[in-house]
Amino acid sequence: QQEILDQWWAPKPFESRTKVMDFKVGGRRFYAMVSPDGQENWSLQQYTSITPKTNFKYTSVFADKDENPFWPGSEWDLNFSEQNGITRVSISIYNESQERMLKMIEMGFKEGFTMTLTGLGDLLASLKK
Repeated sequence: QQEILDQWWAPKPFESRTKVMDFKVGGRRFYAMVSPDGQENWSLQQYTSITPKTNFKYTSVFADKDENPFWPGSEWDLNFSEQNGITRVSISIYNESQERMLKMIEMGFKEGFTMTLTGLGDLLASLKK
């Protein structure tokens, strides 16, 4: 649900703002990472495979505000499993080249995604209360 994703799918102090969310094979999520000064950086996720409760895959690309993608993108593969009542998420990200991966690292992807996952942990902890 886009309302839940928008609560955590951005490293603080950025915010996630979803414009379109259609979680089905062939569907998409179009959203912006919004900086504290209001700058929007758009991304498009196109869902390629969904197996309820265990896996989904999508292609992720940067885009302009009119949903025109900037290729190439990356392929994401998210797997979910349960161990002793705890859900484990394994995320694999594939890029077409080492050059693109190095560019993502330079842009701060590792630090930003780590902060994003921390935001998910915080959200889940608040829901348990």
